[in-house]
Amino acid sequence: MPNAIVWFRHDLRLDDNPALRTALEEGFTPIPLYIRAPGEEGEWAQGGASDAWLHRSLAALDADLRQRGSRLLLRRGRSATVLDGVLAETGAEAVFWNRKYEPATQPRDAALKKALHQRGLRVESFNGSLLFEPWELATLQGGPYKVFTPFWRSALAKWRAPALWDAPDALPAVDGTPAGDALDAWRLRPALGWDAGFWETWTPGEAGAREAVEIFIDGALNGYRSDRDRPDRIGTSRLSPHLHFGEIAPWRITAELERARTAANSADMDGYIRELGWREFAYHLLHHFPQTTTQNLNPRFEHFDWAKVDPVALEAWQRGRTGVPIVDAGLRELWTTGYMHNRVRMIVASYLTKHLRYHWLHGARWFWDTLVDADLANNTLGWQWVAGTGADAAPYFRVFNPVTQAEKFDPKGMYIARWVPELAEVPMPLRFAPWQKPDVLAKLAPGYPRHPIVDLAAGRDGALAAYRKTGD
Repeated sequence: MPNAIVWFRHDLRLDDNPALRTALEEGFTPIPLYIRAPGEEGEWAQGGASDAWLHRSLAALDADLRQRGSRLLLRRGRSATVLDGVLAETGAEAVFWNRKYEPATQPRDAALKKALHQRGLRVESFNGSLLFEPWELATLQGGPYKVFTPFWRSALAKWRAPALWDAPDALPAVDGTPAGDALDAWRLRPALGWDAGFWETWTPGEAGAREAVEIFIDGALNGYRSDRDRPDRIGTSRLSPHLHFGEIAPWRITAELERARTAANSADMDGYIRELGWREFAYHLLHHFPQTTTQNLNPRFEHFDWAKVDPVALEAWQRGRTGVPIVDAGLRELWTTGYMHNRVRMIVASYLTKHLRYHWLHGARWFWDTLVDADLANNTLGWQWVAGTGADAAPYFRVFNPVTQAEKFDPKGMYIARWVPELAEVPMPLRFAPWQKPDVLAKLAPGYPRHPIVDLAAGRDGALAAYRKTGD
């Protein structure tokens, strides 16, 4: 059997893997390869939390391959150079991969495909990540969508989920498989072990992703529409990092959901699938507006009066020391687990971009380094949505009040008490705004900030004043 390189990227699974499937069905012996090339990611090279996840996900993929008689080849360096080396060492006649959509990797992949084709090699790429390719949906005028609702309406009308594909129990071994790097040599895991708390709730890898789907269907799916905004409850799927690293295909998730659909859970199921639609919308926007990873999509904000960053205030926000309990809870959850509840992400982002009036990039970059599900498309959409600068965005003048948000979505203060334990003894409802009674705060939580780093009313007024200056 001739050899073919199967280049793994953000598709760290064997089931529902179009590149692997094609190699096998076309009669090739797959040579599973993962290339570590952070310099090719532009200014969005993967952050520390994602690296920690990647280490475990690669180890899981290698174990799955070894169980089937194959193994994962790890190489570090320029992708073109690594591919050339592996092609020469193995005599491979083809290269297959599943597409990535980031602004830095799309032109790289196109250049690689062209160069390999010119050498007479068979080269094919596939959709291994999305329900719809970013270019498959267009408005009646032929342009990209900028509003979610018509985008999703069009998507649902064209929905054609691919058939599921289970990887074979055995894979052909490669004679004389070349040597690769040891995973530990890449030093993806933090030396100081600050990720220890991550793995109390996360299991990277394909098996962990499949288990997470089962847990979601048996639990949080029931009541999803009402509970997904409640950080004090287990009300979300927690599948985002598995999706980001491609440990499960989105169409596998929807198929599992459909198998479990009942009259009782149908509305909740549709609500969750709609959230997958937002992920699709994020990739649609990233493809058509690649500049938005660093630039406002809405040109009105090109001259917006963002505040000058106070490094002390920014660090207080990053470390969960703002003096606003729901904001601090979210940022401490992030630091401890590599994750933050989505509703709280919006509250935290609104506080940074509106009460502090800092450019959304300061938040986007912090999330990028600390989230295990740091995904360039979703991160860009999320921050620009909250900041009011992007597509289908919440208007800038919509300023979340973190106190009323906490009262609504964490009504008993349980989320706050968990992640800001020094406030656990502060009685309700003072836990939402403890600065209102400084004597009680000083007695029961002496280590907590006495006042927010910015007065909520003053911050809101400043944001609205800056917005009015931008004009219509």
